[in-house]
Amino acid sequence: IFTVCISVGYSVVALNHVIDFKEKKQEIIKPVSPSELFPSLPIVQGTSKRIKVLTRLTLVVSDPSHCNLLRSTSANIRLYDIIAVFPKTEKLFHIACTTLDVDLVCINVTEKLPFYFRRPPVNMAIDRGIYFELLYTPAIKDSTMRRYTISNAISLMQICKGKVSSQSEDKPLELRGPYDVANLGLLFGLSEGEAKAAVSTNCRATMLHGETRKSACGVVYTVKKPRKVEEEETAVPACKKAKTQA
Repeated sequence: IFTVCISVGYSVVALNHVIDFKEKKQEIIKPVSPSELFPSLPIVQGTSKRIKVLTRLTLVVSDPSHCNLLRSTSANIRLYDIIAVFPKTEKLFHIACTTLDVDLVCINVTEKLPFYFRRPPVNMAIDRGIYFELLYTPAIKDSTMRRYTISNAISLMQICKGKVSSQSEDKPLELRGPYDVANLGLLFGLSEGEAKAAVSTNCRATMLHGETRKSACGVVYTVKKPRKVEEEETAVPACKKAKTQA
């Protein structure tokens, strides 16, 4: 799967550990270190760096009592790089947006949602630095689920102002590159800039939010400052500038 991710343009992947309380009583275990699973990670094409592997925990909650596991001070929870919650009801969606200490809120796209997205909890989640995640795989393999995916995504986009990220299942044939996913974002009601951010800057912001959650402090990162037009003009020699103006 790593080879496929690199070939389509990804440099960071997350190993997802899913806990669904409907199946059986489960506990949050310590995440397995990527170095234990993969002694030698492949190198990203066009760079000298190896692909970055993160650990992720996703909790599928269908009852308010399931959220107590996230509220606990379990040492294993803090070992995960990203924590996501998949609420099944409107009440749980409200709890996830307003109180839970998570990085992602996952949205079900394979069936008609039993509730409508409301602006207050969504805005509160955005203010807390939480992003919403859509699974795009159903939209490319089944016509019925494609209809639900587009409908649910558009309903969310009308409120969340493009604060979304994307996810694929662990099947190589259903994985799409960043540009293909961005194009799907246009069908979901995203603008071109928001669609690109869903597979780039929003993902980075989610990683940084996870770092902040783990450290209980803050994270500082640097970006290259774009050059202004005035600076570019001053960098042009005076003789060339005169010829251009003439």
